[in-house]
Amino acid sequence: MKHTQITQSSDHATVTCYGGAGSVTGANFLFQYGDLSMLVDCGMMQGDSNAFDWNRKSFDYDVSSVDFLIVTHAHMDHIGRIPKLIHDGFQGIIYSTLPTRDLAKLMLKDALHLMTQESFQREVEPYFTAEDVDRTFSLWKTVSYHAVVPVTLNCSFQLFDAGHVLGSSMMRLSCHESVFLFTGDLGNSPSPLLKDTEVVHGVHYVFMESVYGDRDHEGVSDRSLLLERAIEDTERQQGILLIPAFSLERTQELLFELNGLIEQNRIKSIPMYLDSPLGISVTEVYRRSREYFNETVQKAYEHDKDVFSFPNLHITSSIEESKAILKAPNPKIIIAGSGMSHGGRIIHHELHFLSSPKTILLMVGYQASGTMGRLLADGAKKVKIFKEIVPVKAEVRMITGYSGHKGSSELLDFVEKLGNSVSDVYCVMGELSSASFLAQRIRDYLGIKSHVPDEGDVLTLSIRKKV
Repeated sequence: MKHTQITQSSDHATVTCYGGAGSVTGANFLFQYGDLSMLVDCGMMQGDSNAFDWNRKSFDYDVSSVDFLIVTHAHMDHIGRIPKLIHDGFQGIIYSTLPTRDLAKLMLKDALHLMTQESFQREVEPYFTAEDVDRTFSLWKTVSYHAVVPVTLNCSFQLFDAGHVLGSSMMRLSCHESVFLFTGDLGNSPSPLLKDTEVVHGVHYVFMESVYGDRDHEGVSDRSLLLERAIEDTERQQGILLIPAFSLERTQELLFELNGLIEQNRIKSIPMYLDSPLGISVTEVYRRSREYFNETVQKAYEHDKDVFSFPNLHITSSIEESKAILKAPNPKIIIAGSGMSHGGRIIHHELHFLSSPKTILLMVGYQASGTMGRLLADGAKKVKIFKEIVPVKAEVRMITGYSGHKGSSELLDFVEKLGNSVSDVYCVMGELSSASFLAQRIRDYLGIKSHVPDEGDVLTLSIRKKV
């Protein structure tokens, strides 16, 4: 059902939450003011049993009337429906940083392949095509951090470093004297690779993520130590360490951390397999984006030409190479996608190795409700992989310190650092319990009005003008 078109006032703007409100994934926010119609992100729903049907449904707004799309970063829950947006008639301009565009090319090519396969299995037409992906990038323009981009006579935007993944950004939108901040996803600073999340000043309305709004992570030193222990235990019991890892950012963080552990002689150089074609391609984008890395990585480059490679690392691109890992002798470490075990090569390894008590399954990222990763993290004794019931005898461990998202205390600190200009905070892109907990903390600790919108909510916000 289409939402009623909002009649705009010169004194008010509206933000409609078409996705990413009341849930972690599917970010899609429509900002409207006067003649300006601007989207922030256009992502897929992931993990939910209804995700495929939700992703292929029609948009609840007039796609052809949208002027601009701002992309905060290249994760699929923020970019996955852009080709469908194009397919359905969007002809505006897409803006992001350069790394986000380069990464999106890889991510959307991979998504097209997976979506086409699933459409065939379900006996339905694919909801976008290779031509739609090509047209997407003909409309895409890149913007440097902090550059002011006018979009109307009275409105302009800037991108700031979110510290979440390579090229990730927050979007600061100014209309007359009112300033809106759409955070995208906020990085868990300090990151092994990236610069810290920037502080943005002079903001009145904040739309911020709340994935970990109700809990904190281990410290930075703890995450490296926990990784080291998992490897030591794997080597001692001559077992297998399975690491489901997101192809974008988490894989590169792990490679960098492993490189450091080996150089410092903290772990033995046992065989490690990067079994993720997308992760391999994404790592190449990281290799040519050195200027986006933090000071620690810059110093590492002074004595290491490739901070993402080390002895005994095997890059397995082909299916044949991936299958050969199953017969490779123990001990071994396998890093493979997807990060939530709901697809990709990791599930083939889990099919073979979860039933072994010599296997350690190491979770290093968020596990959305409804995914197999979430079931395993919650202690499932058996799981269904393809058509086979697999007993879970592996030891399941979790390192939340590698999360790409800020924890609850860091999110609160982020809002506090924005300063006294903030009047309202809208907690989005989180499960209801997390968003609600964070909203309450913001009200209690900072005295700022905070809200938890739901999908489809239309929020009316005042526009301040010079007298």
